[in-house]
Amino acid sequence: MKRWISIIVGALVLIILVAGSLFIVKENEYKVVLKFGEAVRIHENPGIKLKIPFIETVSTLPKYQKVSDSQPTTIMTKDKKPIIVDNYTVWRINNSRSFLQTLKTVTTAESRIGDAVYNTVRRKLSEIDYGSIISEDSSRGNLNDDITKEVSNIVARQNYGIEIIDVRIKRTDLPEENKESVYKRMISDRESIAAGYLSEGDEESKKITSNADRQAQELIAQAEADSKKIIAEGEQEAARIYNDAYGKDPEFYKLYRTLESYVTTFQGEPVILLPIDSPYTRILLGQ
Repeated sequence: MKRWISIIVGALVLIILVAGSLFIVKENEYKVVLKFGEAVRIHENPGIKLKIPFIETVSTLPKYQKVSDSQPTTIMTKDKKPIIVDNYTVWRINNSRSFLQTLKTVTTAESRIGDAVYNTVRRKLSEIDYGSIISEDSSRGNLNDDITKEVSNIVARQNYGIEIIDVRIKRTDLPEENKESVYKRMISDRESIAAGYLSEGDEESKKITSNADRQAQELIAQAEADSKKIIAEGEQEAARIYNDAYGKDPEFYKLYRTLESYVTTFQGEPVILLPIDSPYTRILLGQ
């Protein structure tokens, strides 16, 4: 009986020792083996690993990307307007050994990253006017890229063992006490810009109208001159034809001109007294 009890106790102790010696490294994590609080081994590849039970302990560091949100912070712009800035940072551990030597914990890492991001964002926005930050055509995309690059360089120089993947400004807003005055100023500025556009439009309209009137007058004057020239040439040609006709048969031409005069003379049925023996009367009477 005592033998069986010893065997069972020994088996339990063995199971406890084996269980305390084994640990699993997952795909998305680092496992750090600590001996009396000091890191002695770092396991990066997934699988089952061994440690000394009761002497060595294991802590976990994330291998996946992490997102750190910053607290909304008030920053002064170049034109001395306070704005509330809210941003987030995407980062990951890319060198676990350097990370343990410099930062040790994720909490410390997020604190250092937050300081670097805040200082960079504050300096960048202090070089830009508020209107440029909030305008639709602002270079917000380039600003985020510049901040990401600068923060990445800062943590690289400190050899933190982390990689900054992206820093993004989520929101830029005015403090409540400043919104009304800034909105009124923005409305006034845009009304001034609109008035300038209207003034330029009126001036351009007057130029176009004046130019069109001048061109119309020139076209009319040219048309009148051309028409007078054409009429004069027509009258000259008519006179030539008449002269040619008159020269060929003066009597017929004289008769034709007399008949034309009848049309003009008797318009409106006037009363005309003519001598009976007048050539004008004889032709009219067919004598």
